[in-house]
Amino acid sequence: MSSHNSYLELTWTDEVTGIKGYVVIDTLSRGVAGGGLRMRDGVTLDEVRDLAQAMTLKEAVVYSPGDRYIPLGGAKGGIDCDPYDPRSREVLGRFGRAMKPLIEALFATGEDFGVRQDVMDEVFAEEGIRSSAESALALVDDGADAAYERLKVAFSRSVDGIGLGELVGGYGVAETALAALEFRGCDIRSSTAVIQGFGSMGGATARYLAAAGVRVVGISDREGFVYNPRGLDVEQLLATRDVFGVIDRSALGADDEISAGDDWIGTEADVLVPAAMSYVITSDNVDRVRASVICEAANVATLPEAEAELRERGVTIVPDFVANVGTNAWWWWVAFADIEPNAESSFDKIRGVLRPLTRELLERARRDGISSRAAATLISEEKRALVAEHYPTSVKSAAVAR
Repeated sequence: MSSHNSYLELTWTDEVTGIKGYVVIDTLSRGVAGGGLRMRDGVTLDEVRDLAQAMTLKEAVVYSPGDRYIPLGGAKGGIDCDPYDPRSREVLGRFGRAMKPLIEALFATGEDFGVRQDVMDEVFAEEGIRSSAESALALVDDGADAAYERLKVAFSRSVDGIGLGELVGGYGVAETALAALEFRGCDIRSSTAVIQGFGSMGGATARYLAAAGVRVVGISDREGFVYNPRGLDVEQLLATRDVFGVIDRSALGADDEISAGDDWIGTEADVLVPAAMSYVITSDNVDRVRASVICEAANVATLPEAEAELRERGVTIVPDFVANVGTNAWWWWVAFADIEPNAESSFDKIRGVLRPLTRELLERARRDGISSRAAATLISEEKRALVAEHYPTSVKSAAVAR
């Protein structure tokens, strides 16, 4: 990412455990920034800064002048704690208590890696925070209460036993992956995919790729890699995963294979979807990649040197701030009443925005001889310029393409 200065960077130390937490607000638009809160052992301020810069791009890239929703600025939060740590819930609560003035004034946040939205909602409510997105809801034309109620309704919906809020992000990833396959002239129903991570994002991506006819041959989780060249039973695996996306090994099929967790990156497939950690495709392992499309469900999944090598090899990359924008955009489309708080309206909007956007950035990259990330960044910057014409309180420019 670029080295421009953030609007605000904050480091918090939990008074009980000594665990560190971070908030970076990269940019503001109309006085507010949006971005998720992640929790993982080893998260750093540098990582959170990278993620906040990506959020600036993500907020703007889906902007349409016909929408009620006007993009926010970009921000991110991170807590250096293993989500499996028995203290994690209490740490999240103390973090929320410390950040309450920020959350209510200018930092609209939501779930990210290691933090479930339902848990965040419960914990923040105990700290007197009605919504983790309170600062953004204050911008809604018909009022924060109406926006809050729409979000409550949307999060109460489920599709085949899984909450709508857990599905929209992965649905968007799947739609961008399908658009990239079509751009390359691939037959969807003979294509294969490997998913790294099986939480909300990875699980829903696997579900909707499989529903479209893509054979999901590999899925990795915290415990290792599950593989079947004939295709995994995605719905069965979804039904047996825990709240952090770990598959119950006793529910695997007789011919499903289990191997080391890092085997996902070298498995042959048409589409590779990193959907968990950041910085997972590097110069040290890029030579193992055998996919023709990489769809970054995880934020900052591919390091610049690795991305350059993949581009030289002709691999198509759908950058993170396009591939995984579905959850973020869905929140605001619901809150600002651009869509109805139900599955049909949600999926129609996501598909109707992300398919054309993916085609546009890939066509632009090919036409101009630039990377797909550079093309997507230019699209985002152009849209931010449109926003700035009407809302000049956007105080920073977005990160330049890497």
